[in-house]
Amino acid sequence: MLYTAYELNRRAGAPVVAASDLTARALHALPGPLARTPGVRHARAACEILAKARPTHDRPAYGIGTVRVSGRDADVVERPALTTPFGTLLHFAKPSVPGQPRVLVVGPMSGHFTTLIRPTIRTLLSDHDVYVMDWHNARDIPVDRGRFGLDEYIAHVMDALRHLGPGTHVVAVCQPAVPVLAAVALLAAEGDPAEPASLTLMAGPIDTRVNPNRVNTAAATRPLSWFERRVIDTVPRWYAGAGRRVYPGVVQLTAFMSMNPRRHLGAHARMYRDLVAGNTAAAAATQAFYDEYGAVMDVPAEFYLETVGRIFQEHQLPTGRLTWRGRRVDPGAIRNTALLTVEGAQDDICSPGQTEAAHRLCTGIPEERRRHHLQSGVGHYGVFSGSRWEAEVYPVIREFIDFARTAGRTATLG
Repeated sequence: MLYTAYELNRRAGAPVVAASDLTARALHALPGPLARTPGVRHARAACEILAKARPTHDRPAYGIGTVRVSGRDADVVERPALTTPFGTLLHFAKPSVPGQPRVLVVGPMSGHFTTLIRPTIRTLLSDHDVYVMDWHNARDIPVDRGRFGLDEYIAHVMDALRHLGPGTHVVAVCQPAVPVLAAVALLAAEGDPAEPASLTLMAGPIDTRVNPNRVNTAAATRPLSWFERRVIDTVPRWYAGAGRRVYPGVVQLTAFMSMNPRRHLGAHARMYRDLVAGNTAAAAATQAFYDEYGAVMDVPAEFYLETVGRIFQEHQLPTGRLTWRGRRVDPGAIRNTALLTVEGAQDDICSPGQTEAAHRLCTGIPEERRRHHLQSGVGHYGVFSGSRWEAEVYPVIREFIDFARTAGRTATLG
């Protein structure tokens, strides 16, 4: 019923959205003196906001055409390196900049496209050769392409690391901290040369028993059957993924918005005032954020339910019970990968201490090859985007990758 209700609501609101868009365009076309009158400015601002206040379901472009490297602009070209029905390993190639450390960025599959972590990718590109796991919208994946659960997610990460080869550095942003740590542990246990040189876990739920928050409580106090009944639906027949069971992206968007409604209402009120006052740059920045925030993707039901059950309810990784296709996952097997954990001091989605818990599990990594960084003054998204990310978090990651790269060369020479 979730999809049916959403589609009915979308169709009912479509005339209002269309009329608002046409009205905003017409008001923009008025002669200068008339367009600047208070009444017109207020009406135009209201129409512009209404015209864009709706979710979309297409992945936005990354839009990273150039980055600054050593004081000059370098062209960036997106190239698919590996593709499956559920994701593409994208290479953000810089043909004019060879020799940078290779970094695999793994973002969350949680109702938003990987483009949500565009700021993370853009910043990393200045000093690194970046590959990104770009997850596909489950709504567009035919049922005959099979299931996609936690095991398949882990397998995708392992395949990507094997494709990239020895010496790769991995950055897991938020939700994928557990499956990425599991993938590295499995490679280490096999003695696979694709075991990465370093692993950075950013604001991820390694052990949600530590400093639990309301998100953890909501996940832990309801049976898995509740989630299956309330937030899982079937893709309708008019989409390519018809019949696939999914966690709809609009449900995740609604949940995120409801966690802090005052913040989002305040942001739209400021955008309205900026539009009325003619502060177009400030209004455009806010709108760009919500355009990205409102671009949603459906998540395979099995991945969503297994994440809730195995990670948030049963805590399988920190209790030593996590398995991958029948094999036990042992983070203690990791010995050659340096480990950095990063948390936000005001994070209310992944509380401080939950990511740092990885250090207690990775007993095989020497102390001198571990780091933990607690960033003051930021919440969840500030860990990987915004001014604090640029000025304070990223330098820690860059220096850690340099440290791991140097340590790896030293070990090889030794």
